[in-house]
Amino acid sequence: MAILPGLILAFVLAIGGQILSELIGVTWMGLPKSPISGIMMAILLGILVRNTITLPRIFEPGVRFGLVRVLRLGIVLLGIRLSLSELGSIGLQALPVIVGTITAAILIVTTLSRKVGLTGRFGTLIAVGTSICGATAIVATAPAIAAKDDEVAYAVAFVTIFGVIAMLTYPFAAQWMFDADTFKSGLFLGTSVHETAQVAGAGMVYQQYYNDPQALDIATVTKLVRNLGMLVVIPVMSVIYHRKFSDAGEPPKWWTMIPLFVVGFACMSLIRTVGDMGDLAFGLIEPETWKSIVSYTKETAEICLAVAMAAVGLGTSIMGLVRIGLKPLGVGLFSALLVGVVSASLIAVLY
Repeated sequence: MAILPGLILAFVLAIGGQILSELIGVTWMGLPKSPISGIMMAILLGILVRNTITLPRIFEPGVRFGLVRVLRLGIVLLGIRLSLSELGSIGLQALPVIVGTITAAILIVTTLSRKVGLTGRFGTLIAVGTSICGATAIVATAPAIAAKDDEVAYAVAFVTIFGVIAMLTYPFAAQWMFDADTFKSGLFLGTSVHETAQVAGAGMVYQQYYNDPQALDIATVTKLVRNLGMLVVIPVMSVIYHRKFSDAGEPPKWWTMIPLFVVGFACMSLIRTVGDMGDLAFGLIEPETWKSIVSYTKETAEICLAVAMAAVGLGTSIMGLVRIGLKPLGVGLFSALLVGVVSASLIAVLY
């Protein structure tokens, strides 16, 4: 199968990250538990391989499969960690910060792009990519505002690179800024890191460093709610551009903008909720057996996400930014920092 070489490579790097983590923390440093995240090591190994070795094209389908399909499977399975009541509670609490970051990014970054001589289209792509859901939002928004191919490519490059940097640094920033508050840290990661994969990676890094799995749950739910911002933002952007320009395209149909893995996550949460009711799960399964099923599902989710994180590293080309130029690079960096600052400020004020 075409996906096997790249998928096997991502799996090997995921295992290699864990081995390297244990080697550094336990064997070399002599600590009972490694302070080095295996997930972080897997990401860094992937980046190292991608940017020092010219990978044959045979690996590309598998890396892409790991970054998309395996990631989404892992996120769907994560849903079993939360009941529907917990899912709804986190989503509602996160909503003000989500709305604030998206609004600030679109208004400020679009204006800044024009000020420095770039197009408003480019600013819009950068804004939706950093504030909603990365490359997915960029690609979905592009036809609605008649964005050019190079604008789309640059925006995706920025979101990928700056999102990876945020994924590796924001877990530590969150722990420091919010004094180890789990909810605030998870909310910050879920609203300030760009891609869904990057949020999952940041949450797993936080979980491994600070032994706090709840932050991953909060970050994941926040990000999934944030993804739904496309349902509002893309049609609004299309209407604005239709009024200004005749070449603006039609926005995608609203139902195509609901990621299926969001629905899958909610379905797994529903399964967990129903399974926890009564003396027997679903009236059939013994409590101990049900606990084992939930435990194995959680472990499978984390394995899927570890493979996906290695694929994130393998898909990150640092050299791609060198050819873009300083102005677009500056706007991309500003947008990434803006979303983080607005998110942290709103969390500090509201919670």
